[in-house]
Amino acid sequence: MSQSLTLISHTLCPYVQRAAISLCEKGVPFDREYVDLSRKPEWFSAVSPLGKVPVLLVDDRPIFESAVILEFLEETQPNPLHPECALERAEHRSWIEYGSALLNDIARFYSAGDVAAFEAARTAIAGRWQRIETQLGTGPWFAGRRFALVDAVYGPVFRYFDTFDAIGDFRFFCETPKTDAWRRHLRNHPSVRTAVTEDYGTLLHGFLERRGSHLSRHMAA
Repeated sequence: MSQSLTLISHTLCPYVQRAAISLCEKGVPFDREYVDLSRKPEWFSAVSPLGKVPVLLVDDRPIFESAVILEFLEETQPNPLHPECALERAEHRSWIEYGSALLNDIARFYSAGDVAAFEAARTAIAGRWQRIETQLGTGPWFAGRRFALVDAVYGPVFRYFDTFDAIGDFRFFCETPKTDAWRRHLRNHPSVRTAVTEDYGTLLHGFLERRGSHLSRHMAA
C-alpha cells in the first residue's frame, strides 16, 4: 500500500527545496503545506520538535531534518538518486555537507553588517566554488550524465545567486566556468524550477531588503 506524503514547507527554505526536488525526480506524488515560521501554527510544534522545516508527514507520522528525509526517500521510494557504489555514495554525501556549509556562508554574506564582513563572506563563497570546480568533469551534472541527489542539494544553493546577480556583479563565478555551467543546467532543470513558488524571486528580494545589512543598503542605493 502506498503511503501519503505531505511536505511541510516554507517559501524560502532551501532545505525544503531539496526534498521537493527529490520527490519530483522520483516521480512520487505528494502534497505540500506551507507554514509562516514567524507565526507558527499550534499543530506545527507537534510535528516539528526543532521548530524548523522541512517536515515530511508519512501517513501523518512526521520525519524532520532534510538529511533524514532525503535518506528516507532513497530507502523507500523508486528511482534512487545516490550512486550504487558505496564509496561514491559517501563522496556525494560529503559534498552534500559541503553544500550545507555553503548555505551558512551565503547567510553570512547577506547578513554582513559592514564592508569588511561582506567582502570576507564573498571571498569565502568564491573560494568554495573554486574547490568545487576541481571536482567537476564534463557535466552536465555533478558526476556526469546522471542527475543525482547531490545535484538536488545544489539547485537551491545556486538559486540565491540568480537574485544576487540581479543586485550587482559580485564575481562569484568568474574563475569557475564548469561550476557556472552546472549552475545553468540546474537552473533550467524541471524539478529544480518547480521546487519553489512563482513569486520566490520577489519574496527573496524583499527578504534581503529587510535584513538591514550591507547588502540591503547596497540594494537601496
